Amino acid sequence: MDLKQLMNLPGALAAFTYTDKGDLTDHVVREGSEITREVLDLLAHSCVANIAIATLEARGWEALTGQKGFEPLQGFSMIGLEWSVVLTGRCGVIMKNRDVNYEDAFNAIEACGAAQHMQGAA
Repeated sequence: MDLKQLMNLPGALAAFTYTDKGDLTDHVVREGSEITREVLDLLAHSCVANIAIATLEARGWEALTGQKGFEPLQGFSMIGLEWSVVLTGRCGVIMKNRDVNYEDAFNAIEACGAAQHMQGAA
């Protein structure tokens, strides 16, 4: 699956990929959307930071309680007032809240992430 296919998800406003440091590598934005490349660049950096914080919390919780299963993180979503961001790996999609189906989005993005990983390995 590629970014253009992610844009077929209901309510998709933008789809993007980024490096492990948060640098935007590719993106597609729906025409007429208020999403800009600059917004996606900030969002990609925010995603990396949030994954790092969530990993820190998961490791700390496992170490403190002895409970296991919080790692590895598979992805996450951020829900805003009008739109949400769903991501796994190094792929993300921004979707209108009124249209988002999180399970479908995670499944589609997981396929995108697997494709990105295979391209990087080639």
